[in-house]
Amino acid sequence: MKQKTRSRDSSPPTSATLTIRIQPRASRNGIVIMEDGSLKIRLTAPPVDGAANEALINFLSEVLDLSKSRVRIVTGHAAREKIVNIEGLSEPEARRLLNSKKE
Repeated sequence: MKQKTRSRDSSPPTSATLTIRIQPRASRNGIVIMEDGSLKIRLTAPPVDGAANEALINFLSEVLDLSKSRVRIVTGHAAREKIVNIEGLSEPEARRLLNSKKE
């Protein structure tokens, strides 16, 4: 009898964790790289009923070309400063893509 062998990828899944400051009710959506290297994302959505959080997830998934399920807010659901986890990209890759889309 021949045993089936499964190919297993032993490397951990790639993900990036970023600290992002959002500015809700901006005139347009956009990315700003601050002087200290931190990220600020402007969103047109208001900060009520989770609209800004949803807009942030939609914006990041569009800019990074990922599905919305791969972007999640870890902490800061009710704050302007949020920690966001992005599956499928390393932190340097995510920062590079965001830098290329900045205003």
